[in-house]
Amino acid sequence: MFYIYLLGILPSLVWLSFYLKKDAHPESNKMILKIFLYGLIFALWAIVFEKLMEKVPLNKYLDVFLSGPLIEEFLKYLAVRIGVFRTSELDEPFDLTLYMIIAGLGFAALENILVLGSNYTPLEANNFIILVFILLARFLTATFLHAICSGMFGYFLGLSFYHFPKRKIYFWAGFLIAFLMHGFYNFSFTFIKGLETFIIPGIILLGAGLFLSKKIQKLRYYKGICKINESI
Repeated sequence: MFYIYLLGILPSLVWLSFYLKKDAHPESNKMILKIFLYGLIFALWAIVFEKLMEKVPLNKYLDVFLSGPLIEEFLKYLAVRIGVFRTSELDEPFDLTLYMIIAGLGFAALENILVLGSNYTPLEANNFIILVFILLARFLTATFLHAICSGMFGYFLGLSFYHFPKRKIYFWAGFLIAFLMHGFYNFSFTFIKGLETFIIPGIILLGAGLFLSKKIQKLRYYKGICKINESI
């Protein structure tokens, strides 16, 4: 059963190594691990809140957006805010994007562990192969989705500290984009049938991934900042 935990965090670690290479001024391993674990811990809180949301009578279409994406995107931000805001580690706008991605990958790691655990049947000889296929699918979809949604939010957070009069506008724009991306991704898998079930999420992931990759390069050239306060 222990290998379930190892397999569960593997997709997050692969994406983490990819995004860490984009940081011109690497963060400390201690802080990276801390925010990753914060993301994982806040994923537990997401389960609690989503269970509570099940008791709230909502339209089924609205529920797809509010019961998961809204809660999860806010909690990933909260993990970064509590874990790294007002620390000397946060001294560049790009750091906000990176730490949001790290929190998102920690969040995804717990989801992967739970999904693999629910599909774990030790008496089946081919169970390991099935788990690997599930893991590969989640590596390309759900894990990447958490990283991209969090990264998009983090990108706008980074911009917000260079546009002080419009700081809250950038904050809410980032949150709204992350929330809606996540929501439409879930909506397509829940209600859309046929080939579009995979086409729409693919467009969301590919488009957002390319956009974020391009914007990350731009954000890296923004001047460093001494310290970020908690005004948002």
